[in-house]
Amino acid sequence: MTRSDAAKSRQADDARSGFERFVEGVNHRVSSAPFFLVVVVALVGWAASYPVWGNPTKWESVLHTGSAVLSLFLLVLLENAGRRSEEAAQEKLNVLAEALSDLMESHARNDDELRPAIERLRDSVGLEARH
Repeated sequence: MTRSDAAKSRQADDARSGFERFVEGVNHRVSSAPFFLVVVVALVGWAASYPVWGNPTKWESVLHTGSAVLSLFLLVLLENAGRRSEEAAQEKLNVLAEALSDLMESHARNDDELRPAIERLRDSVGLEARH
């Protein structure tokens, strides 16, 4: 049994970079309940630090700056994780379409009416362009 072109390309791309592993780890931790607890503890710590700052403007500035930086950081990481998740789902759909196309191709030897359906399937997902 030979492996499909899509499966071969997926296997070749299986080596994730350090950044991709980092994003996956952050995504896993940020989407868990303990991260919410960390955020709550940080906010309570910030609120309790009011007497230390003395100036309400500086005190608020610390929260605004910290939350803006953290929000931007998490937005970029989570968007990256979401994009990669979408790409993985699309690749799975492509593999299914390719398998269906191959199955139809093998049956088309006995039934010429399947030829147009095979071409429509391949054109609709662009299998010939990807693999």
